[in-house]
Amino acid sequence: MQATSEVILEARGLHAWYGSSHVLHGVDLCMARGQTLGLLGRNGMGKSTLIRTLLGHVRQREGQIAMFGQDVSHAWPHQVARLGVAYVPEGRGVFPNLSVRENLLMAARLGRDGRRDWSFERVLDTFPRLQERLAHLGAQLSGGEQQMLSIGRALMTHPELIILDEATEGLAPMIVDDIWRVIGEIRASGIATLIVDRNYRKVLARSDRALVLQKGQVVLEGTADAVAASPLLGSYLGV
Repeated sequence: MQATSEVILEARGLHAWYGSSHVLHGVDLCMARGQTLGLLGRNGMGKSTLIRTLLGHVRQREGQIAMFGQDVSHAWPHQVARLGVAYVPEGRGVFPNLSVRENLLMAARLGRDGRRDWSFERVLDTFPRLQERLAHLGAQLSGGEQQMLSIGRALMTHPELIILDEATEGLAPMIVDDIWRVIGEIRASGIATLIVDRNYRKVLARSDRALVLQKGQVVLEGTADAVAASPLLGSYLGV
């Protein structure tokens, strides 16, 4: 499988299993530099498994994956991360016994080609609430603040691609609006973004392309506008 200079993520024929459970069935996916891709589907259709397979967390997998022109079909998560991929997991994953400052600084590193677009100061400017809580432990933060910290920590790696898995789940409406604002800023900054979120309208409004999964297979894909206009979308999403 070959990747051009503009294609930063390409997957072909992905299959994945959890034990004897066959979750992904021949999924294809492609992302260009700076592109935002919305990944949609009802619960249990394989969205998080697809993300975890791309990142190397699911070891029972088949198919081909290339990132930034490198074959990562059998790579481990830390190898994928070093290529310039940041992950904001469902559940946030902040370090509860580290302060906000420590959570951010422990992730800081130069990006590909020495990029340093997202400095500590820029992250705090983007999330003023974190500035007010630098000395607080991760466990002392609200759910919304933890999500801000998780996104801020990902940005401290100066990624070329950021993957957001259910970034607004369980958050208060005001915080949700803030998270979507930041996602818009990330997109505008030129970072390629893969978004999973239950609010499909918000996802489609902020994506260039979209892909819909049903039972581990791609059943609908195209530009975000085309997917939004599809008469099949409602049946696939159960809305």
